[in-house]
Amino acid sequence: MEEQERRATSALLAVMSVVKEFGRALLGPVGAIAGNVETFIEVPFAVGDGRKVIPDGLVRVTRGQRSWTALVEVKTGKNELDTAQLENYLDVAKEQGFDALITISNEIPAVAGQHPTKVDKRKLKKVALHHWSWTYILSTAVMQKEHRGVTDPEQAWILGELIRYLEHPRSGAMELEDMGSAWVPVRQAVTAGTLRANDQQVPEVVARFDALLRYTALRLGRQLGTDVLHVLSRKEQADPSLRAQALTASLVENGCLAGTIRIPHTVAPLEIRADLRAGRITAFLDIDAPKTGRPATRVNWLVRQLKHAPEGVRIEAFAVGARGPGATELLAKVREDPSCMVADPKRDLRGFRVEISAPLGTKRGRGRGAFIDSVIDLVDDFYTDVVQHLKAWTASPPKMRETPAEEPDVSPQLVSTSLSSQDGQDEA
Repeated sequence: MEEQERRATSALLAVMSVVKEFGRALLGPVGAIAGNVETFIEVPFAVGDGRKVIPDGLVRVTRGQRSWTALVEVKTGKNELDTAQLENYLDVAKEQGFDALITISNEIPAVAGQHPTKVDKRKLKKVALHHWSWTYILSTAVMQKEHRGVTDPEQAWILGELIRYLEHPRSGAMELEDMGSAWVPVRQAVTAGTLRANDQQVPEVVARFDALLRYTALRLGRQLGTDVLHVLSRKEQADPSLRAQALTASLVENGCLAGTIRIPHTVAPLEIRADLRAGRITAFLDIDAPKTGRPATRVNWLVRQLKHAPEGVRIEAFAVGARGPGATELLAKVREDPSCMVADPKRDLRGFRVEISAPLGTKRGRGRGAFIDSVIDLVDDFYTDVVQHLKAWTASPPKMRETPAEEPDVSPQLVSTSLSSQDGQDEA
């Protein structure tokens, strides 16, 4: 076990056992019971043929007579998990009657719940296999300390020290820093129009793009203090290969990679589209228009909410019953003339699309001109300038009609002056 991995393992497991809320936040989703958390480093075991194996750690949670135990394997930096090593640990866990094997590395699976390393599925009948990326662990720690809270002040300080450690460049807990060796050749093939679905490099790019969306969601959630999710359909969650097939087809046919993230309490999911042929990255969302008022009034309702948005934001209006694209203009012109969004005054507007785009980075790594940074920066800007200011339209409640304070002094022979349901109505 390398010294960097030993330090990272010791720091993480120690804090998990000391800070109860943090330990529960990590262990609860992988099936651990709620109880007292104990952690151990480098516990030796013997496999069936007499060989000695030493997992990086062990976690045991006990509550009364019940217990839950998991082995832990840790990788830092660019080190990747090894299939043979994991299968040995799965054999140990099965022999010892343990419940799970948890792996930790900088690898981010394309789909939540999917493991980045392929192992023999027969070894998973008795033992569960879970994976945490260091990005996920850091995000969980920040959310627990800064947003959900830690009851004990000393424990909160300890958790803060773990965050400080994981954020240090030498900790080995890196963020997503590379789109992989296949990124540049695939991007060039898309531009040249020579990419085919059976190209061997396409699966890596597709998987890395979904990993980037998950990383972007985790990073944004860490800043907002909420669970931001990379959205997949039920079929894609059940069968991740369907998602890979859809992305591959889109990349080959249109040169585009697209995905969705959901931020709690926002008006709509945030869509992200990377057009490799056009060299643009776009973020947008669709919002329903008000149900009442003239078309121009509905446009003004949206424009008032975009007072912090840059003039380059593009707005598209969709009319009721209309097919195809709607009227579209940049926000700068819509602010001057809202009627430019009304293609047909006789048709009500049913919704709007609010969109922002930027040049797509081409480099595979991080930094200026990199694809990863172009996606992250655009999502951050779009949320800051647009998404967080948008609210869904709600109808105003009906108001009670006022009753006259007292009856006027009128002769009883005249028509009744009592309040009627017809008072205030227009004459037929």
